[in-house]
Amino acid sequence: MNDLEMPMDGPLSEADLDAMGKRTTAASPGPWVPWLETRGATGGESFIQVGPGHAEQDDEIHVHRIVGARQVLSPDRQLDADLDFIAWARQDIARLIAEVRRLRAVLVESDSPDRHASGARGETLAACLT
Repeated sequence: MNDLEMPMDGPLSEADLDAMGKRTTAASPGPWVPWLETRGATGGESFIQVGPGHAEQDDEIHVHRIVGARQVLSPDRQLDADLDFIAWARQDIARLIAEVRRLRAVLVESDSPDRHASGARGETLAACLT
């Protein structure tokens, strides 16, 4: 199954998490920072700054959106919301993958025979929420 065939619903398999992790690792390093016209003019168009910023070197992602035959130009609230989502996804996806794996490990531990015998399963499940 290629990435375009990944199911959009149902439980995430380890293979799904691995594929997400590979895409995250392959992307330019973070943090990615959105610079949005709707949050204080940048003097042109909204963009995503890639990695740590250096005044002597621009490293930016510019996204152009076409609706019908019209290009959406900054400032545009929906365009900026989409850029905000893309920029934060660079950081958020890695954290979400780690959290899914952490919670799965806690659940596996809570299902162990030793945990059932001691009656500590509820305490372990409560730990998932902290």
